[in-house]
Amino acid sequence: MPSAGEKAPDFELKNQHGEAVRLSDYRGKKVLLFAYPRAGTSGCTAQACGFRDNFAQIETADAVVLGLSPDEPAALAKWIDKEQLGYDLLSDPDHQVLEAWGAWDERSMYGKKYMGVIRSHWIIGEDGAVLDEQVKISPKKSIEKALKFLARSGS
Repeated sequence: MPSAGEKAPDFELKNQHGEAVRLSDYRGKKVLLFAYPRAGTSGCTAQACGFRDNFAQIETADAVVLGLSPDEPAALAKWIDKEQLGYDLLSDPDHQVLEAWGAWDERSMYGKKYMGVIRSHWIIGEDGAVLDEQVKISPKKSIEKALKFLARSGS
């Protein structure tokens, strides 16, 4: 799992259109990468739409947004259309990137244990180093903390 100050491990995943996207494609910009359990669920929609609704502030900080989940590209495309999300969502069905980034672990719901996504976000600098990491965070706090960090880091 990359920590603040470390180089972010590069990855390549398919976006909602089935096109390959690499983290390194965004060198020269900040990247707000957020991991969420499943497209269309209430918490995930709140988080994704929170970033959508504050996109102007994110762009002012010279940053882009990328969402990351185990959902297949078709499900991501449907969710983007429904919620009018203006950024790429990346499909990690084998959860290899989620695991490498520390966002895949044992979860529990109603006493039942299962493996799943730990809601998280990272801000990666223009040089590819992790500037901020927030693992196991609520949708509301994810939005608040990411926006606050980007505002402090300047434009």
